[in-house]
Amino acid sequence: MKLKKLNEGLKESLINNGLTEANILQQETFSTIKSGADCLILSPAGSGRTTTIVINVIQQLVKEGEQSPRALIVVQDKDKVLEMLAMFEKYGKHTDLTVFGVHEKGDMEYDKNFISGGIDVLVGTPSKLSEMFTTAGYNVNRLKMFIVDDADPILKLRHETRIMRISNSIVKTQRIIFASELTDRIESLADKMLDEPFEFDFDGVEEEDEDEEEESQEKE
Repeated sequence: MKLKKLNEGLKESLINNGLTEANILQQETFSTIKSGADCLILSPAGSGRTTTIVINVIQQLVKEGEQSPRALIVVQDKDKVLEMLAMFEKYGKHTDLTVFGVHEKGDMEYDKNFISGGIDVLVGTPSKLSEMFTTAGYNVNRLKMFIVDDADPILKLRHETRIMRISNSIVKTQRIIFASELTDRIESLADKMLDEPFEFDFDGVEEEDEDEEEESQEKE
């Protein structure tokens, strides 16, 4: 995959899984995300957002971590948590990153105990992450990246307060919002959460299922 200074282990995993060409979303956002800048990225569902998130998080966190999570990723529901975890498993095989997911169906005490053992990436739903945060389930002081995916459906369910509670507790981190389109709610969240963000709009990108995207890239 032709992205500047891509980590060799990550590159090997991508190639092994047939992902040899970056799509337009990955090409246009990689350098900016890598710089640590806040971003608002508008891109249709199915345009490779999950892959883009996973690639960039692995790229940013390949160096040895600490006890506390270094990336926090908010997703819509349990299915999206599991999808994200599976993708980290696929593309993170050549790293030592520990990735963990939480959702409403999980056991709170088990989740807390696992996280206290030390993880690099925490993926979860707004309700679960907020509940864990208020009960000292994880430490946000060492975060390098705070990412909100699926912002459109998340805000329709009125989770903005939960997201902002977590965001406001983080002294300094890179914040990224992924959404399908710029609605009033997305714009309001971006204004409150992001600091001089770079904005990307891929509204014209053809939608395709991520598995289909990978298959097409394998054939090239």
